[in-house]
Amino acid sequence: MRRLRRHGGGGSGGAGAHPSPVTARKPEKFIHSHRRQGPPECPGPGSRQREKMPGGSVWVLVLALALPSTGQQHLQEAERIMSTTPVIDGHNDLPWQLLRKFYNQLRLPAANLTLLNDTHTNIPKLRQGHVGGQFWSVYVPCETQNKDAVRRTLEQMDVVQRMCDLYPETFLCVTDSSGIREAFRTGKVASLMGVEGGHSIDSSLGVLRTLYRLGARYMTLTHSCNTPWADNWLVDTNDEEPVHHGLSPFGKMVVEEMNRLGMMVDLAHVSVDTMKMVLNISKAPVIFSHSSAYSLCRHRRNVPDDVLQLVASTGSLVMVNFYNAYVTCSEKAQLKDVADHMDYVKKVAGAQAVGFGGDYDGVSGVPTGLEDVSKYPMLVAELLARNWTEQEVKGALAENLLRVFSRVEEVKRSLQGTAPLETPIAFEELERSCRTSYGYSNGAGTARAPPAALAPPLALALLLALLS
Repeated sequence: MRRLRRHGGGGSGGAGAHPSPVTARKPEKFIHSHRRQGPPECPGPGSRQREKMPGGSVWVLVLALALPSTGQQHLQEAERIMSTTPVIDGHNDLPWQLLRKFYNQLRLPAANLTLLNDTHTNIPKLRQGHVGGQFWSVYVPCETQNKDAVRRTLEQMDVVQRMCDLYPETFLCVTDSSGIREAFRTGKVASLMGVEGGHSIDSSLGVLRTLYRLGARYMTLTHSCNTPWADNWLVDTNDEEPVHHGLSPFGKMVVEEMNRLGMMVDLAHVSVDTMKMVLNISKAPVIFSHSSAYSLCRHRRNVPDDVLQLVASTGSLVMVNFYNAYVTCSEKAQLKDVADHMDYVKKVAGAQAVGFGGDYDGVSGVPTGLEDVSKYPMLVAELLARNWTEQEVKGALAENLLRVFSRVEEVKRSLQGTAPLETPIAFEELERSCRTSYGYSNGAGTARAPPAALAPPLALALLLALLS
């Protein structure tokens, strides 16, 4: 049975469930039957069985008194590390909330980002959370596909730019890795844009290039719907059938053009076949901007182990999602559950493959202890309590993303002089009820090979033309 596609399919009741303070959520789908089947929880600090000794009850009391102090020490250490290496988060949906609440009218008194208090994100919370870089999602829903997706994407990109214009003391819009480091030096939040769903380019390489020129620095190949050239995660469930078994020929061209442009490929929301195909053909490392580990929560939005191994071999990155449904496959989660996912990605793919992808303001339930963007230091403190080294923590906070971004930029430089791809998608692969066919009728090539039955006549016609 088809359900409303919502991040918030899980509900919000009970201890440990933290529903978003906002009412406008991104359309998503939550498969209730995907329950956690992974390994048992990682034990927390001090949970190891202790040896019996004289005065055991006194020893337990001493430990009980010492643990809060130890926790405070970890938090202080987290704050120290983050003062020089603030977090770069891969995915935040505040622009979507600004659209739904205020139609992107940032100068309305209620839209003041310093005072806004019914979202996961505002300026004081960003400061408290030591957020130094944020990829703002310029998300538009799947229902805009074949309609007004491009226009609405442009409007969401505009609102991010206006955030930087209206709050220059807080936000610095940047488009490269050096810009992020400059924002770190000046104490501002490096603000970048991620296009969440290939439907935003309306199957046009020209639109892709234009979005890049306007500042988009990653694109999620699908949201929770297929595009005419890529399969989304729902084909791995019983809800949808695969169409492309990964990417179509045009989809491969999209990845190739993103490599040439220097735009990161984001594999959150895509099918497993799409993940594997992209990881095998991309010339640059890729990201999962907001996904978690499938082995700990068997939701198809998460990354399975064989893909994590490809992430490791390609130098790619998984920015772990905080949404309860992707963390515990239930309505409830705790901070330690997110740390479990970070531990797991580290174990399978290496510490260099771990990042933060909170998905704040795009989901309806976040874990206890991670109620909003001010709570990142608490998660870092938990990682330190689990014996993550300072180098590993700095990697997850920022350096891993900066490494991937820098490598994407290196690939771009290596492809300088390579001509832009121009072959359009085949017109018959598009939903045509609301579009014109200009250009297709003049014999322009398409990304689709001619049917096999037409190949011999075409070859004969070409041969006769050459002989005449």
